[in-house]
Amino acid sequence: MPVLQRDVTREVTTVRPPEFSRSERMRVLVAAAVGSVVVGYAAVAALLALVSATATYAEFSTAGVLSAAAPAWLAAHHVPLRFDAGQLGVLPLLPTALLMLLVGRTAAGTADRLGLYEPLQARGVVLSISGAHAVVGGSIALLMGEGVVRATPAVAFFGCAAVSGLAATIGVARRCGLVEMVFDKLDPVALHGLRAGFMALFALVSVGALAVAAGLAVSWPTTSGLFAEAGPSPGVGLGVFLLCVGYLPNAIIAGFSYVAGAGFSLGGVEVSPMRFVGGPVPPVPLLAAMPETAAVWSPVVLVGAAAIGVFVGWTCRKVSDRPASRFRAVLVAAITAAVGSLVLAATAGGRLAAGAFDPVTVPAGLLALLVALWVLVPGVLVAWLAGARSKPVVADGEAEFVEPDYDEETSDEDVVFEDDELTEQFEQLEVVDEDEFEVEEDLEDDDYYDEDEYDEDVADEEEEPVEEDAEEPLEEEEDFEAEFDEMLGMESEEDLDGKPER
Repeated sequence: MPVLQRDVTREVTTVRPPEFSRSERMRVLVAAAVGSVVVGYAAVAALLALVSATATYAEFSTAGVLSAAAPAWLAAHHVPLRFDAGQLGVLPLLPTALLMLLVGRTAAGTADRLGLYEPLQARGVVLSISGAHAVVGGSIALLMGEGVVRATPAVAFFGCAAVSGLAATIGVARRCGLVEMVFDKLDPVALHGLRAGFMALFALVSVGALAVAAGLAVSWPTTSGLFAEAGPSPGVGLGVFLLCVGYLPNAIIAGFSYVAGAGFSLGGVEVSPMRFVGGPVPPVPLLAAMPETAAVWSPVVLVGAAAIGVFVGWTCRKVSDRPASRFRAVLVAAITAAVGSLVLAATAGGRLAAGAFDPVTVPAGLLALLVALWVLVPGVLVAWLAGARSKPVVADGEAEFVEPDYDEETSDEDVVFEDDELTEQFEQLEVVDEDEFEVEEDLEDDDYYDEDEYDEDVADEEEEPVEEDAEEPLEEEEDFEAEFDEMLGMESEEDLDGKPER
């Protein structure tokens, strides 16, 4: 009779994705790819139509707006444009972010419609969308030819493919299990460091945004004056406002570089907490946030980056009791924040024709190095000092017994597992009291089996000579078995013959 009985039966519900034929799947993928291109192009054309309709001396026509939307669509994919005066490489990041958001939503909707759930299934959606954008971008660059606005076909092809492919990958990452696949390959220490690095990067960018907002608030009279000087027409004011809004992410990244210590430059003008070189700047209201002169208190802004490094160390202090593991978590966070800073700085600057304000530079390499140091140095110190200490090893002679914290009054009904299913199974257990077990006869201490004595008896028996008459040993063996059965409280085989089988 078993002591414990439980019922482990459970219902397993599986959801199967919808089944599509090859032709239906291709139809969905083509619709998603073409739809993302058409909707993005239509959004750019609608924005240009709004600006043209509100401008005073602009001639509005559907053909003109659609043709002008082609280079603007390439600029939204961050493809540099070339003019007779030079190259326009510093492009607004807000249209790029909105385009990536549109493509990501389209890719996510396509994955939901097809019922995709595996990482390898995401490649169909990503390749179809990125391929469509690459073909359209390369075709537009070829059709533009050697006109007023030009673009390199190879750069347009790969640039549109990279931006749209990245956006599509982000869109299907969670639905197809790409995020879980990456996280499963990381140990807990590295995963914690990765999250801390993203938090540090977000915090640094937020500090840069606060610096830009503070600069605009302090120089608000200059900002309003530049808006008034742009022109009395509502269309011109709207165009200048959209220009400032489009380049706002670029300004935030420049502010982030400033508070980290790397600074930025606009032509011959250099601005950083440690170095300031003044000069003329374009009459754009957004640039009014730049400092006009060197200030003694400028190095104080570096305290924000140091505080973020301290925060990273504080979050990593409980990762492990080993200092080496905490150091590794902070190192992963520093590398993550540095790589993110490198990408942001590389996309924020570029060539600005061939004028006096060319180029606009956010030093990507220097910014990545400084961000890594701001996160690594304070983070390691805080994680080392504020982290847990490993307990010293106690010698054998000095070991002390510590009684466990156990409440004898706790009953089995109060046992709760972390898993609800285990708790339910534990409640179904049937515990049998020990009184239900019946023992026919208790064994005395002298009745236990002694292996050594048995070996001696066997050795003595082997030394005795074997007699020819085998009847007496058989009788002695039967007597020994009877005594052994009586010792254990068992009945003889003869008595069992008459009893029914159990």
